[in-house]
Amino acid sequence: MSVLVLVESPDDELSRQALAFGLGLGDTVEAVTVGGVYAPAAWARAIVAAIEERTPAAVIGPGSDRGNELLAHVAAILDQPMAANCVSLTPGDRASVTRIRWGGSLLEEASLHGSPVLATVAPHALAAAPADSVAVDELNATQDGAVAVLERLQAPSAGVSLADAEVVVSGGRGVGSAEGFAAIEELAELLGGAVGCSRAVTMAGWRPHTDQVGQTGTKIAPELYIACGISGATQHMAGCKGAKHLLAINADPEASIFGSADYGVIGDLSEVVPAISAEIRKAKGA
Repeated sequence: MSVLVLVESPDDELSRQALAFGLGLGDTVEAVTVGGVYAPAAWARAIVAAIEERTPAAVIGPGSDRGNELLAHVAAILDQPMAANCVSLTPGDRASVTRIRWGGSLLEEASLHGSPVLATVAPHALAAAPADSVAVDELNATQDGAVAVLERLQAPSAGVSLADAEVVVSGGRGVGSAEGFAAIEELAELLGGAVGCSRAVTMAGWRPHTDQVGQTGTKIAPELYIACGISGATQHMAGCKGAKHLLAINADPEASIFGSADYGVIGDLSEVVPAISAEIRKAKGA
């Protein structure tokens, strides 16, 4: 079985997970990326051209925002179905897939028809393949004028990314304001981690969507996740279920997040978080 794997970058963690998925499926695995400024329709046409040339039995992409968007465009062009967030796939006349549904609360087993099989891999469903496992070919995308990318503005970033951080410190509605995240940022910096937030925070305009942890945000799998003032809604927990250890800090002893936490602190986060930071500075001799 020949498999075409879409990678965003050879060094991207989710792309390498998709590559590992592809290596487990096919005898022949080819990895491709698309060059140039990101334009979904143009990139999808480049992928379709590669499919027509190479005739793979399956096309696999990373379960990222971009990977899901691109494979959805490809599926629309080819008039074929596409399964997102898969954790397993068994090829056949009708491929059998297992995929994550309802924010991670259940696994769905389904049959997927179509040729080629189109699927994306759920984040953290399996270990990433080595970056040098397969050579990555770059495809050329040509914009046709219907949609043109005039300018791309990148949000300033520093330190480790949210998706790859070993430690993530997140704040929810209980932080109280955008200014209240100063203590969250300080703790994350001391731990060498990244700052996250809940959907309620982004809806309030306190933090950008890129900081959101959850089903409609970034799915993370850090060694330690510190949730400050986050109630534990299903949407949010779907994004942090991969965390190895969860510390919840909340003033409400009935907050549902305590049911999922390995450690819990019931108290005012405006007092608890600075106290933790102070102890870390003391331990570091700072």
